[in-house]
Amino acid sequence: MDINIKPLMTEKATALSEKENCYVFAVSPEANKFQIKDIVEKLYNVRVTNVSTCVYAGKRKQRYTRTGIIRGQRPAYKKAYVTVADGQTIDYYSNI
Repeated sequence: MDINIKPLMTEKATALSEKENCYVFAVSPEANKFQIKDIVEKLYNVRVTNVSTCVYAGKRKQRYTRTGIIRGQRPAYKKAYVTVADGQTIDYYSNI
């Protein structure tokens, strides 16, 4: 199984990384915590101590136009909160 992982750079994620040494990633919905831990450790050469995940359902959206209503849905996604060992950091720009 191919697992996609992408760092999320938001204000909340930046605050978490500075205060609690916790980094946020958007991952494939099929990925489990063990797979996420292995991928982060291999990509960034850090020791992961904890992984928490949240699954977000896609939001329903509708837009009104002259010809009627256009209905759609945003895709569902999974977010992973990865805590690394003390003294270690993740540099997102090193693996571009």
